[in-house]
Amino acid sequence: MTALGPSRATPDLSFLLDHTSHVLRTRMAAALAEIGLTARMHCVLVHALPEERTQIQLAEIGDMDKTTMVVTVDALERAGLAERRPSSTDRRARIVAVTEEGARVAARSQEIVDRVHAEALASLPDDERDALLRALAHLTAGHLADPVPSPRPARRARQ
Repeated sequence: MTALGPSRATPDLSFLLDHTSHVLRTRMAAALAEIGLTARMHCVLVHALPEERTQIQLAEIGDMDKTTMVVTVDALERAGLAERRPSSTDRRARIVAVTEEGARVAARSQEIVDRVHAEALASLPDDERDALLRALAHLTAGHLADPVPSPRPARRARQ
């Protein structure tokens, strides 16, 4: 005999956000893989392009730990898309510089990311697209802006 869970009057917000996030990540990963990138590689390229940023700064922007960041930049260097260079403003720091080829790939990867997002939003009626984006922006800037301390922190899904 199986026990049924409690009945719900409203949809499970955690499930809805987690499921859509997971599916969007898988679609993004598949689309970026067509040009040999991961989502992390894309993130580093597009955020290293506009200004000098260290690996630590890029890791914070991309919500990556130091080890993941090192592995990501190593992969970008092997592919000839980025390189580590001394900072022009702090001789102790090293920045991630995007190569010319890396800039071309970053432009292409941004087109792919924009397309995947557009395809996801296209599945909604026109009048609901902006409302969804506004509501999610409101949540991430407000009530759900920061994780709360927990004795057993929730694990983040691997990308």
